Amino acid sequence: MTDSSLENLPFAPSEDPFVVEHGGFYRRWFSMIEDMEELKSAVASLEGTTDDLWVPLWRGIGARYEAQAEEFAASGDATAAREKFLLAKTYYSIARFPRPLTPLKEEANRDCIRAYLRSCEFLDPPLEVVGVACAGERITSHFRAPKDADAANPAPAVLIMCGGDMFKEDRGWAGEMALEHGLASLVMDGPGTGENPFPYEPESVSAWMAAIDYLAARPEVDAGSIGAFGISRGGHSVMLLAGSYPEKVRAAVASAGHHFGYRMTEAEMENYVANRNRRAAYIFGAPGDGPSFPPTTIEQEEALFKRWSLSELGLVEKIVCPVLMINGKQDHLAPIGNIYYMLEHGPVTGKEARIYPDDGHCAFKHFKEWAPESFRWLRERLGVPLKGA
Repeated sequence: MTDSSLENLPFAPSEDPFVVEHGGFYRRWFSMIEDMEELKSAVASLEGTTDDLWVPLWRGIGARYEAQAEEFAASGDATAAREKFLLAKTYYSIARFPRPLTPLKEEANRDCIRAYLRSCEFLDPPLEVVGVACAGERITSHFRAPKDADAANPAPAVLIMCGGDMFKEDRGWAGEMALEHGLASLVMDGPGTGENPFPYEPESVSAWMAAIDYLAARPEVDAGSIGAFGISRGGHSVMLLAGSYPEKVRAAVASAGHHFGYRMTEAEMENYVANRNRRAAYIFGAPGDGPSFPPTTIEQEEALFKRWSLSELGLVEKIVCPVLMINGKQDHLAPIGNIYYMLEHGPVTGKEARIYPDDGHCAFKHFKEWAPESFRWLRERLGVPLKGA
C-alpha cells in the first residue's frame, strides 16, 4: 500500500466496519494490505456484518489472491507467490473477524491458517510450527531463529504476544522484523483466541510464562536475553507477563494495552462505555445471534478494573525490565492515561514512551515508524544479558 493512499484517509477513533479511516475498524490490517482502493471498494459493497454477508465478500478476495499465489508458486516465482499468499491470508483474516464464531467463520479461519503456512514455505530461515507445553495442554506457535544461531552462538529472542482478535497468522510481520534485528521469535495466540486452549483470564499468564520457558530451552536462544512484544490486548499481556515473570523477561514493548492502573475521569468513562457499546451493536456472527462484543456498563468496567488492572494485581512495582510503551493519544479502547500511569508509578527508571497525538488505538497510522523501531529497541536492550541476573 502506498504512503499517499494512507495519507488521504480521514481519522476517527471508531469500530465502524462500513468506513475506511485511520483509527477505525480496518486499522488492524492496513500494514498488510497492498491496494487501498480494493479495500475501499469492498467496504463500499458491504451489505452487512453477519456471517452470511461478511464472510463471502472477504473470503472471495482471499481466494482470488490464493489462486494467484498458487500460479506463481507453480511457475517458480517464490517472491510473488509469498506476497499473494500473505494477501490471501489477510483477507481471510478479515473474513474470520473477530474469531471463529460460526461454521462459516471457522472455514475462513482454516483458510487463513492454510494461506499463511503456504506463505511460510518460502521463508529462509524456515518457520517451525511448535507446541508450547503448559498444564497438560499444547499451544501451537510459530518459531524462527537467525541462520547462524545455535548452541555455540545463541541469539536473543522475543515472545510476540497476540491480541483479542488478531491471531498469530496476523503477526508474522513481527517475526520478520525480529529476524531482521538478529532476534529469534516465538509468535503465540493469546489465551482465549486462535490455537491457545487457555481461557482469557489473568491467571492464564501461565501460558505466556510457559512460552518464555520454551524459548529459554531452545539451543538457538540466549536464555538470559528474552523480551516480549504485544499490541492491543497483547500490550496488556506484555505488562502482565513482565510483572509476573520479572526474573525471565528482560525487555518489553507494549503498543496500547488496558488496564494498567489508570482510573478514568467520569467523562472519560462515559465516553469509553459509549464506544464499547457502539462496537457491541455490530453482529459478526450468524443472523439472529447476539452481540459479538458484549455491551458494557460503568459498573461492569469497574469490576473488570479490579479483576485485570496491574495495580490491583500488585504487579506495577514488579515490572523492573526496560519498557517501551506506544499508543495514539486518541485511543478509544485503551485510554492513553494507562501510559501516563506507568510513567508515574513503579520503578523510577527503565520506562520509555512514544505517544502520537494524531492517532488512535495502537497508533497504526504511524506503524511504519514505531514497528521497526520497537525491534531495534529490543535488540539493543537484549544484546547483552542483565548483570547480576
